Amino acid sequence: MLAQVTTPSVTLPSLTIPSIVVALIIATICGAIAQLVVGYTRGGCLGSILVGLIGALLGNYIASWLHMPWILVIAGIDVVWTLIGSAIFVALLSLFFGGSRFGGYYRRYY
Repeated sequence: MLAQVTTPSVTLPSLTIPSIVVALIIATICGAIAQLVVGYTRGGCLGSILVGLIGALLGNYIASWLHMPWILVIAGIDVVWTLIGSAIFVALLSLFFGGSRFGGYYRRYY
């Protein structure tokens, strides 16, 4: 006789317009702070949003890879790991593309 297998119920977080707006605000603030910490600012507000979103993905990936806990969670987003991921991403951007403060890897002086 076969055993009856039950699967656990899966709950998805509610994806509403206010939660998306709060996530974008948190990503923008974290991206702007990371750009200020590293000293590389390009792209304005849209650049801060993109840096924050990519930093959130990168920070959460690093935290799960290192088996680290979430530290400060606001609206389902870990702010500390978002800042760490954003700072790493901005440091890589400044390394490759350079700027006024950093020479950049691909910059040539003619």
